[in-house]
Amino acid sequence: MDLLFTLLATIVALGLLVTIHEYGHFWVARRCGVKVLKFSVGFGKSLFSWHDKRGTEYAVAAIPLGGYVKMLDEREGPVDPAELDQAFNRKDVKKRIAIVCAGPLANFLLAIVAFWVIAVMGITTIAPVLGPVEPGSVAQRAGLAEGMELVEIDGQSTPSWHEVNLQLIRRLGETGRLEVMARETPESAPQSYTLTLQDWLRGADQPDPIEALGLTTWQPVVEPRIGQVTSDGAAEAAGLREGDLILAIDGEPVQDWVRQVVPTIQASAGQALELTIDRDGATQTLIVTPQAREHEGRSQGFVGAGVAAFEWPEHMIRSIDYNPLVAIPVALGKTWDMTVLTLESLKKMLTGLVSAKNLSGPITIAKVAGASAKSGPESFLSFLAYLSISLGVLNLLPIPVLDGGHLVYYVAEWVRGKPLSERIQAWGLQIGLTLIVGVMVFAIFNDISRLG
Repeated sequence: MDLLFTLLATIVALGLLVTIHEYGHFWVARRCGVKVLKFSVGFGKSLFSWHDKRGTEYAVAAIPLGGYVKMLDEREGPVDPAELDQAFNRKDVKKRIAIVCAGPLANFLLAIVAFWVIAVMGITTIAPVLGPVEPGSVAQRAGLAEGMELVEIDGQSTPSWHEVNLQLIRRLGETGRLEVMARETPESAPQSYTLTLQDWLRGADQPDPIEALGLTTWQPVVEPRIGQVTSDGAAEAAGLREGDLILAIDGEPVQDWVRQVVPTIQASAGQALELTIDRDGATQTLIVTPQAREHEGRSQGFVGAGVAAFEWPEHMIRSIDYNPLVAIPVALGKTWDMTVLTLESLKKMLTGLVSAKNLSGPITIAKVAGASAKSGPESFLSFLAYLSISLGVLNLLPIPVLDGGHLVYYVAEWVRGKPLSERIQAWGLQIGLTLIVGVMVFAIFNDISRLG
């Protein structure tokens, strides 16, 4: 069922992004007087199709990993003399530039709309308050301590751990000063702290910026009371029930689910544990043997039981929303920031500051799509926005085959007053195809490596 949900979320996400991208080309092409022969979402054999009154065929194809808009063009086949004025290659170079740019711009517009919807809907998040700071770490040497709330990083507001992560990711591979504003209590004034970075996480595979600084997230004490027991699990076999309160494990008293119960169970795969529990006021002893499962390349124990629902302290909860007008510049700013971050990340990957192993392919995209869809509409919209920005940026790279490659050709034609030679364009096409295929294979290899 989870696999089906993930596939559905991936198809919806990619289908929407591809449709918006290709519709950008389609919409501008028609307004520039170009005849569109086919609008396809997906590649390969058409699953179903239909035609409009202008003769354009609309199709949904079997392979949902892209799409295309086929325009009337003398370079791709004979054109009726009566329709020559509608051929793409006969249009003024400025119109061809507009048509090429329209696809990526449509992706940026989709991101703006998604961020605007999120801003208007509002989100509820947990304040980025620090848990224990690792002794001797970069953060500890700078003066950061448990209980402080991170307010700004490098001048950018950080109302949530998500924003903290984004601001730290910007500094991967760098040497310099990281400026942090933090406050000890919600009422106190923020103070400035300077963290010194030296080739910070340069070339690291799947870096964790928060952990690398020696920071942890603050967690409330979670009463170790069982909230749910899965069928056929070790907890059910041992006799654990919903509502049981764990008092001790192997004679050691426990008071916190996150800090005591979970680590003990994870470290005890295949080992019998003696649980002392309180059930309806009576103390009992049960023996549970955690089952083993692989997680990030190592074996962990699990029993098939979850903690009862708990509430965060009210002062830790942040509600962020905007009225529809104020949300417009917020969405524009967010789209701009993520576009710059994407470009900076690509630059760092090319220069070796960020490991190329962080490049992700369709398997990772599918996993994130499924997880974000399960987390709710805000997470899924954020995922769509980030992926749409990535698609827009990548398509504008000056690589033949991509929109950016065509844009380079047309700008060169505009400057020179005549097109580049067919031979140069053919060389560019071969180079572009080699690069794209190579990057795709490498990204898929990274995905498979993560699964392993």
